[in-house]
Amino acid sequence: MTAAGLRRLMTRAYLVVFFGYLFLPLGIMAAATFNASRFPTVTPWRGFTLDWFRVLAEDLRMWQALGTSLLVGAAVVAVAVPLGIAAALLLDRLHGRARTLLYAVMVSPLLTPGIIIGISTLVFWKQWFGVTGGLFLTVVAQSSFIATYAMLMALARLQRFDTSLEEAALDLGASHWQAFRRITLPYLMPAAYSSALIAFLQSFENYNTTLFVRGVETTLTIYIATKVRTGLTPAVNALSLVLIALTVLGAVAYEIMRRREARAAEHRAP
Repeated sequence: MTAAGLRRLMTRAYLVVFFGYLFLPLGIMAAATFNASRFPTVTPWRGFTLDWFRVLAEDLRMWQALGTSLLVGAAVVAVAVPLGIAAALLLDRLHGRARTLLYAVMVSPLLTPGIIIGISTLVFWKQWFGVTGGLFLTVVAQSSFIATYAMLMALARLQRFDTSLEEAALDLGASHWQAFRRITLPYLMPAAYSSALIAFLQSFENYNTTLFVRGVETTLTIYIATKVRTGLTPAVNALSLVLIALTVLGAVAYEIMRRREARAAEHRAP
């Protein structure tokens, strides 16, 4: 075997191991959804069943927790993305030590453990404002570090921004707000969309911070963690399978739309 053939063989073996490591747990989880066992496992196999989807549909507390997670995620996107973009714009205009110091301050929440953020948020709002927990504190606590993701993505986008476009708009009589709305904001929209998606996913799966600030509210991650302690059933696997299917369908639909737009752009090109 030649060196090139050995390299291709090793590359293929690595890819098989890599994707197997990623997707094998998901496959086992999906298979457990159809096992008649009341425990989320594939061994021993008790027979094929679809009853766990019925149990999932009847679990009103789980659906309520899912709705709470979706609500919190949407609120976090509405708060974190504008804050992150504003911070990125501020950092992009600063230079020298002030920029370095402010950058370190804004990145620090991302490096702080979620437990610390949750406890400090709860203590601060309870001591100064009498807020003891709930959806409001959940959104505030999550946004305090999720906004950093939006800031970093917007800041990376701004590194390639041509500031002469804004200067030209101002020279032609546009106000600062008009220049921002017509030039800077459209340029930042791809970063804003990506930041919104990341912010939602980070909020949806957050557990450490949410645990301390949720009050009596229950998000999906909190509910699943509670079920792990009290008795987990394959209904959770069924919910995970539904979410995975929706994610795959969304990705496929996006790819189809992207290819259609690319073909349409090619036809319009001279």
